[in-house]
Amino acid sequence: MNAITFENLERELKNKKINLSHQRLKILEYLIENQTHPTVDQIYTDLQIDMPTLSKTTVYNTLKLLVKADLVKVITIEDNEARYDINIENHGHIKCESCGTIYDFNIDTDSLISSDLEDFKIDEKSVYFKGICPRCR
Repeated sequence: MNAITFENLERELKNKKINLSHQRLKILEYLIENQTHPTVDQIYTDLQIDMPTLSKTTVYNTLKLLVKADLVKVITIEDNEARYDINIENHGHIKCESCGTIYDFNIDTDSLISSDLEDFKIDEKSVYFKGICPRCR
């Protein structure tokens, strides 16, 4: 997986003519520094410490904008729990059922196809495993 840099993403935002407000840049920086697939609540709670004027609505709206700009992906690991992934390349996820950490792993999602689906238009492929990570075993 390629390294994700703040500079590259900032350039992408400029190219897409997206206003680079201080709060948007801080949320983007947070996602780069915390590639843990955070929820809105996690992002808001962590950033509010240094940015007390930040609202949860701003976090939601910024994430929605970043998703629309194809700079962030929404992943749903558990029911009703949207998480945000700064890594938009094709990859899989595995969640440790002991500590709750979600890890990325490389996988060729292009090879995941079934002849049963040939009449379908596939928009997205998600690969998700549950297990116990090496630290918890």
